[in-house]
Amino acid sequence: MVPLFKRSYDKLECLLCPHFCKLAYGKTGICGVRKNTGEKIELLTYGVISGYSLDPVEKKPLYHFFPGHNILSIGSYGCNMKCDFCQNFHISQKVPDSLVPEVTINKIIKDALSVEKNIGIAFTYNEPIISFEYMRDVAKIAKKEGLYTVMVSNGYVNIEPLNEIMEFIDAFNIDLKAFNASFYRKLTGAELEPVKNSLKQIAMSQKHLEITTLIIPGKNDDEKEMELQSAWIARELGRNIPFHLSRYFPTYKRDDPPTPEGSLKKLFDIASGNLDYVYLGNSHSNTGQNTKCPWCGTEVTIRSGYNIRLLNLDEEGKCTCCGNLVYRNFTFS
Repeated sequence: MVPLFKRSYDKLECLLCPHFCKLAYGKTGICGVRKNTGEKIELLTYGVISGYSLDPVEKKPLYHFFPGHNILSIGSYGCNMKCDFCQNFHISQKVPDSLVPEVTINKIIKDALSVEKNIGIAFTYNEPIISFEYMRDVAKIAKKEGLYTVMVSNGYVNIEPLNEIMEFIDAFNIDLKAFNASFYRKLTGAELEPVKNSLKQIAMSQKHLEITTLIIPGKNDDEKEMELQSAWIARELGRNIPFHLSRYFPTYKRDDPPTPEGSLKKLFDIASGNLDYVYLGNSHSNTGQNTKCPWCGTEVTIRSGYNIRLLNLDEEGKCTCCGNLVYRNFTFS
């Protein structure tokens, strides 16, 4: 395992994420769950579960990773970002005083294996990177049992830990929260460049990757920015990377009005000019839900909520009209 901390004079420096928190004895980092206990930085939330649910894999959102299947989703507490618009602030920004592990790894694996149409386990709800040791231990056992593993993350992680994460995680959905550094510094308390680097690192690994951006009015809904963002994704990661634009609703510390559907549609059209697969989330619009083959335009997946209908696909996930591979990770069963 890569080293996750080093001694820095009378403190321990956390090496997991780009904050590089230097912790005095008894102190926790920005994430709230990694604590200097004297000889090491300990994960306080090892085995502590805040959310435990069987979800459609599309809810992560992952639209191109075994579409139509389920995934057992687990989450804990804490986050290494401080987004003032966080949709899960009650678990990401608040760590309970009493942290009691209540669900064993064996139970998680047993449940994942026993549920119908379940492909594996997703680490989600709060930020899974900060629970590195627990995620690793669960995922390695899961993979031995033939289960797939998913991480839904902000991507704020250092190169070496991410390299190890990619040894036991099969698919990623990464939040690219905006495409300007000022947004990241002011609204998340983090930096943009490390997230871009993580995206490039994952894409180069050939692991399954999808990206989500929550569109907040007046903050990251500039049309020129979306042109730059989607062009960067196409150029640096691949134009076939699924890209999810999600509608914002006021929560936590923000009271901005919800994203106008019209604004979302404009950004969708801009991104679609650069990327093959663009989707809209949290939207009442019929636009941006279905999947079409980018080669011939044939509709291969129809989505209504989390009801999924697959059509015009062979057993390998290829379009039956032109032979283009739409889904690399696919099964009808």
